[in-house]
Amino acid sequence: MPQFRLTQISDTHLARRFKPLVDNFHRVSEHIDATRPDLLLNSGDVSFDGPTSRDDMVFAKQLHNALPVDCLYLPGNHDIGDNPTAVGPVPTQLPTEQTRDAFTSVLGEDRWHFDAAGWCFIGLNSLIMNTGLDSEAEQFDWLAATLDKAVGRPVALFVHKPLYLDVPYDAERVETAIRYVPQPARRRLIEMLGKVDWRLVGSGHVHQRRDYTFEHVRHIWAPSAGFIISDARQEVIGVKEVGLVEYRFQPDSFEVCHVRAKGQVDVDLDMLLGKEPA
Repeated sequence: MPQFRLTQISDTHLARRFKPLVDNFHRVSEHIDATRPDLLLNSGDVSFDGPTSRDDMVFAKQLHNALPVDCLYLPGNHDIGDNPTAVGPVPTQLPTEQTRDAFTSVLGEDRWHFDAAGWCFIGLNSLIMNTGLDSEAEQFDWLAATLDKAVGRPVALFVHKPLYLDVPYDAERVETAIRYVPQPARRRLIEMLGKVDWRLVGSGHVHQRRDYTFEHVRHIWAPSAGFIISDARQEVIGVKEVGLVEYRFQPDSFEVCHVRAKGQVDVDLDMLLGKEPA
């Protein structure tokens, strides 16, 4: 029976100046080298500060290029800027066509689709949702055409931000609105996916590992491969640890394995920023 093995890493936050994060990436690289999945996906925040430091993005790409497997990427807020939301302050760095172009020029497409093991795999740029950018409208048009072709096959979606905390109609809160795909883009996205056999959504962003199912869709939150965030800075929702996620897809089914690479260290963000050079 054909199978497809995909490994998801997320929130690597790579930059030359942060050795603990680079060290954690090397531990992940050793795990990838040992397991050799068919594909590696970095689901966003590939770089520490892409909008203001192109070198962070270039450095991250160099490290991924050294891996022995093919890689795909999705942009995170640290790569292109953060979504505006209906509540809460406007992010200091909003996504622009320029920051998106900078991402794609180094890392490749910010949205993609492929078929494997009887499944339709879709990756979306969740950071341009709710921005009103031309690329947001183009992505929704592209998604509609892609989903039309996916009818009859199970669909796996990957995005940087989780769609929501527990249920699609969760109210947006000032404290956490930037944590999830914002409304009304979230509602539109979920309605579009409701027309196909949607079974999985994999995300990152929160730096906590979580795995739950709502209405036949399994939600996998990949932890950061780089660092954890203290309870003082962020409420506990899942498991605060560094790691990665391994998927094994077969026609009409899939398995998920939550993994921590040997030697990965739970770098604390406060500790990390305390060591940041002035």
